[in-house]
Amino acid sequence: MNQPLIDLVSISKSFDNMKILDDLNLSVKENTFVTLLGPSGCGKTTTLRIIGGFETPDTGKVIFGGENITYLPPNKRQLNTVFQKYALFPHMNIGENIAFGLKIKGKSKSYINDKIKYALKLVNLEGFENRSVDSLSGGQQQRIAIARAIVNEPKVLLLDEPLGALDLKLRQDMQYELIRLKNELGITFIYVTHDQEEALTMSDTIVVMNQGYIQQMGTPEQIYNEPENAFVADFIGESNIVDGIMIQDELVEIFGARFACVDKGFGCNKPVDVVIRPEDIDLVEPEAGTLQGIVTHLIFKGVHYEMEVTTPDGYEWLVHSTDLFPVGKKVGIHVDPFDIQIMNKPASEDEEAVGVNE
Repeated sequence: MNQPLIDLVSISKSFDNMKILDDLNLSVKENTFVTLLGPSGCGKTTTLRIIGGFETPDTGKVIFGGENITYLPPNKRQLNTVFQKYALFPHMNIGENIAFGLKIKGKSKSYINDKIKYALKLVNLEGFENRSVDSLSGGQQQRIAIARAIVNEPKVLLLDEPLGALDLKLRQDMQYELIRLKNELGITFIYVTHDQEEALTMSDTIVVMNQGYIQQMGTPEQIYNEPENAFVADFIGESNIVDGIMIQDELVEIFGARFACVDKGFGCNKPVDVVIRPEDIDLVEPEAGTLQGIVTHLIFKGVHYEMEVTTPDGYEWLVHSTDLFPVGKKVGIHVDPFDIQIMNKPASEDEEAVGVNE
């Protein structure tokens, strides 16, 4: 029962002698929402296309339900893909668009009509069968593209930045719709995005990628609260990433000041990277802080104030707080021990790119 639905084994892929994926290994369990997250060019869309059968890896295998499907064409795989460009057929009405795959499979007219109604109800567009594609908004077209994919009852739905063309409010609405659909349909979603908030909102598992490697894989909480390297910490949310010296277990020195932390096993007097999230910094009276500084920037963000606090060493700490500290005010910086994340420094640039997939 615990066998993964999809296994990518030692996948490598190059285009024009440029390596896009390098010995990538990834397992996806059934009925999970997995997001491939990373900057442009990190290999996430190529990974999705290899799962979908639109690209063939140079080396490695794609295992689906225990079977090797590496060279199986897309239409023979138990999955469907929703692209950023919805690829709806403008000469067909909504019902015909949704029915396209079912007609190819030779399904009966009554079966197809039932499926069209079912799919439109799922995406909250009941009664849209006879409308033209041109009459729909971007969000509605997106829903139709998803409806067309799910009527084929795929085991896996692949989504390649499908919300990228939508405005912010619509994108947020669609995020909740996708979570609802995944829960109702019980199918596996593999989702590609470079939007960190989108990944944190929707995913059971986030796979952070960079330069063709998996940097970290885990729950949204693990990825955000326990980044395994500076790239992940910097890419997921906002962070203060500073040089530190691990004096001993549970004690780190930052800019000459010693902070209690909860991390162990880094050795004594070892250089480390220290990650502190802006919301985890408490601004206090100067004498009560471990470090002292001056508020140099202030922006009101609605739910909190965003401030920069410059310490004597010249570092500008990013701070999020519901309390207002005006520009020019002297403050102390306090951080609770469990809000300090310690990471090994990469030995080289290659190691920095490879991360956990080395």
